[in-house]
Amino acid sequence: MQTILVTGCNGLLGQKLVVQLSQMKNIKLIATSRSVNKLFGIKNTIFKLLDITNKTELNYIIKLYKPSTIINAAAITNVDFCEDNKDECWKVNVEALNYLSQISNELNIHLIHISTDFIFDGLSGNYSEDDNPNPVSYYGLAKLEGEKVIQSNSNKWTIIRTVLVYGLSKNRSRSNIVLWVKQSLENNKPINVVNDQFRTPTLVEDLANACVYAAVNEKEGIYHVSGKDFMSIYEIAIATADFFGLDKSLISTISSISLNQNARRPPRTGFNINKAISELDFHPHSFIEGLQIVSEQFAMIS
Repeated sequence: MQTILVTGCNGLLGQKLVVQLSQMKNIKLIATSRSVNKLFGIKNTIFKLLDITNKTELNYIIKLYKPSTIINAAAITNVDFCEDNKDECWKVNVEALNYLSQISNELNIHLIHISTDFIFDGLSGNYSEDDNPNPVSYYGLAKLEGEKVIQSNSNKWTIIRTVLVYGLSKNRSRSNIVLWVKQSLENNKPINVVNDQFRTPTLVEDLANACVYAAVNEKEGIYHVSGKDFMSIYEIAIATADFFGLDKSLISTISSISLNQNARRPPRTGFNINKAISELDFHPHSFIEGLQIVSEQFAMIS
């Protein structure tokens, strides 16, 4: 029996991890979040309140359940919020990882951490695991420093970097590019979408699959996990509108500089996912296939 503890279980990825792991045999699942559990009706799972920035609380929960693996899906991912709230960003995305990695090392726990394409400057794109990071935002800087903390403190660690995750949470509480476009156009709301940023959008179920595989098979190291379609944000929005039969004339293109956002974004990221394909048995859906899955999930909860 393998005991796996998931942090951030109320987030989009956290919810999908809980659903997958709770259905697997020989897994004892501890799902944690700093807010009240939003996943109801999930069997074979212990839910606990846990603030990963509270070292005492963290030590108590981890020593109580003694997991063999921790999947850290807790983070602050709002790029502009991080730019404006640097202390809070650092506390969650760096300091908490110091606590997590230290106790993981002490108890010989395999620590799996989720990172981001925003550790790169976006000047080239199609990044592999060996490419040199160079963040252009405080969020990217903090996520990179968090990676360094884990690698310095932990004996057993995995870092899974990902790109522009989309999908549908059980209670629709988490927005993302696909849901934002869909909801805006359904409400006949015109939207401005950048045409000079390029990503490989990632279906959250695909990301969860990779995390679970790494956990169950004790895969260590850095892995790039994302979708396989390299698209501009504008192309993502147009494809979403076309798929759901919405009015794409409501979508206007705009340059990144015109948005006047507080934090810079890397213009071109996207991942080379060959290592994940070969070592994590990773087989991502195309973006259109991902939209079909999201559509089917909407139909189930409507």
